[in-house]
Amino acid sequence: MVGACVILLDQENRILLQLRQDNKCWGLAGGSLELGETLEQVAKRELFEETGLVANALELFNMYSGEQFYYKYPHGDEVYGVVAAYICKDFHGELTIDESEVQELKFFILNELPPNISPPDLPIINDYIQNINEKH
Repeated sequence: MVGACVILLDQENRILLQLRQDNKCWGLAGGSLELGETLEQVAKRELFEETGLVANALELFNMYSGEQFYYKYPHGDEVYGVVAAYICKDFHGELTIDESEVQELKFFILNELPPNISPPDLPIINDYIQNINEKH
């Protein structure tokens, strides 16, 4: 399954996470590619649908695939994800929860993340934090 996610950071460098309805874990805004979309279009659409925020600019962070991106959804579907992760620091809009997919939206300080991170997002978030730490 091909998709994209967004590492959205506010002016205080806090990361936006959503508490997912399906697995009750915190994760990144993102989702699956629809026919004819580019990966950047997926990222922008999913960000808007799930958070109400509009990405003015996205920067490709990394592409992910392989065994680590196997996931079994709570309803039983099994996938191997191919995920484009984007960074977004330039956005506008007001946080709006899509109640069909999201319980809560919250900005977190990077070293104070909740323990229950959604399995498909955990390696991406860890990779981003490691990348930031290596630059400092």
